[in-house]
Amino acid sequence: MGTLYYGDSLDILRRYLDDESVDLVYLDPPFNSAQNYNAFFQEKDGTAAASQIQAFEDTWEWNQEAERVYGELIVQPGKVSEVMQAFMTFLGRNDMMAYLAMMAPRLVELRRVLKKTGSLYLHCDPTASHYLKLLLDAVFGVKQHLAEVVWKRSSAHNDAGQGRKQPGRIHDLIYIYAKSETWTWNWQYTPYDTDYVEDFYRHVEDESGRRFRLGDITAPGGADPAKRNPHYEFLGVTRYWRYSKERMQELYEQGRIVQSAPGRVPAYKRYLDEMPGVPLQDLWLGGC
Repeated sequence: MGTLYYGDSLDILRRYLDDESVDLVYLDPPFNSAQNYNAFFQEKDGTAAASQIQAFEDTWEWNQEAERVYGELIVQPGKVSEVMQAFMTFLGRNDMMAYLAMMAPRLVELRRVLKKTGSLYLHCDPTASHYLKLLLDAVFGVKQHLAEVVWKRSSAHNDAGQGRKQPGRIHDLIYIYAKSETWTWNWQYTPYDTDYVEDFYRHVEDESGRRFRLGDITAPGGADPAKRNPHYEFLGVTRYWRYSKERMQELYEQGRIVQSAPGRVPAYKRYLDEMPGVPLQDLWLGGC
């Protein structure tokens, strides 16, 4: 059973979460959008309560608190101190610098609580993504950057009619970092495109109605006898094959090896419903 904490994330991390106790972190931090975000409450019967509080104001400005946090960060030796000082040299004391001063200690704490097999997914938009990428490199290490996912979050906007003089913005970014070299990764798959299915799995089995494609089962011979694939005659065709003669016979009896006509090279029947789909890539389409 999970635990829901309510409060400032930095305080919660430092007070309640142990070192290397978290498998995965996903964070969708404020993007400096200049908006206020309210927290709404419900009565016990589920109806909306009249009370609400302002959860946070997504407008950052350089003030005494930002100066204090920045001072704490730069006195600690390491890459985080170096990159924050570089930001200060480049940006100066402004709202973006205040935003980065807010993010830096939280990312440090999130790395602390991640297990060695854990990974972090930071969701952001182009407002500060280039600075956050450098900050993540400093916290986790450049080699621990696994991927930059581009998420198309909406359909095209008609900004041209509003006088906009730059391309419309319809994507967010998700930076993926690992805690160590032994991160956990579980492949996810998406369905095949309809056109792909029609083009490549165009055969339909009469008995079952299952779609399939025919795959090559020949193999190169090679000069090294120790590495050479088996060479024999099967269904009247002599070739180097991927499988042993015994295995080929088993697959043939199971109906997985087919020959479209006498003398033609046999092929392997691959069913569509046995394939996992398309491995997840770094471009995600859809969303609001």
